[in-house]
Amino acid sequence: MVRSSAKALLLLVLLGLAPAAAAWNAAGHRISATIAWENLDQNSRRAVTAILRQHPDFDRWQARSKSDDPGRTAFVEASTWPDDIRRDRRFYSAGSEEPTPTLAGFPDMERRLDWHYVDRPLGRLAGTKTPTGEIERQIGRLARTVGNPKARPDERAYALPWLIHLVGDAHQPLHAASRYAADGTSDQGGNAVNIVNPFNSRYPATTLHRYWDDLPGPPWLRDSRLAAAVGSLMSRHPAPATGTTAAQWIDESWHLARDHAYPPDWDDVPTIDAIFHQNALAIANRRVTEAGYRLAALLRSLLASDGGP
Repeated sequence: MVRSSAKALLLLVLLGLAPAAAAWNAAGHRISATIAWENLDQNSRRAVTAILRQHPDFDRWQARSKSDDPGRTAFVEASTWPDDIRRDRRFYSAGSEEPTPTLAGFPDMERRLDWHYVDRPLGRLAGTKTPTGEIERQIGRLARTVGNPKARPDERAYALPWLIHLVGDAHQPLHAASRYAADGTSDQGGNAVNIVNPFNSRYPATTLHRYWDDLPGPPWLRDSRLAAAVGSLMSRHPAPATGTTAAQWIDESWHLARDHAYPPDWDDVPTIDAIFHQNALAIANRRVTEAGYRLAALLRSLLASDGGP
């Protein structure tokens, strides 16, 4: 017990030095977006490019990549935008910060932190608590906006990065589930579960949620290395034959969280072992790939009414 307590104390110190996690990290979202782009037809690519050109941050996205295709660049970089604004002072978090001025091209400047997840209980409390989080409802609402050619261009430009991002989030197991203690407190999708990850020398002390977020790859993954990662994943994982709605994606994630997201045995601070890590890595790689295929199918359907060139 003394040894476990000492490890827990050291972990808390190290966690204070590590950046906070949000969802799949930037690599996971870029992988899913790149797979989606590869599976879009030319008309859909033209349509998403035209929509994203109306976004106030379009030029910022272009500056981040070496690609000579502005549409592809905007689509891939937009996939991380809802996480990027967590650190952007133009935006604010409702309930903890004062609202910031609404800038041209944005409907509002709120970070909408509760759009990224749904907190469905696991274990004996499953089905007994009303889940918090907006991801399923927002995916439906955003999809309707993106798919409406009569919507205002700035509304579609705001909705599309969110839709790209939330389809990815819906495939992360710990964005669909949480464990609850006997007193009713939630572990917040594994954010309150501290672990030791010996497979990440840079951040061995982390949370279970961040561990899952980081499985697809390093957050700086871009350009040729991103293309190589995407090629490898698409060669190993064909497009899924089932799962066409956000409700199905979230249900899949909930079952994966229940069966595979938590280490089976631990002390105060569990250490990830090789068997658990390999299984988690395989699940994460499959899920980011499925998200890409499904995002492409969704956008092809939504943008069919935008027509050809």
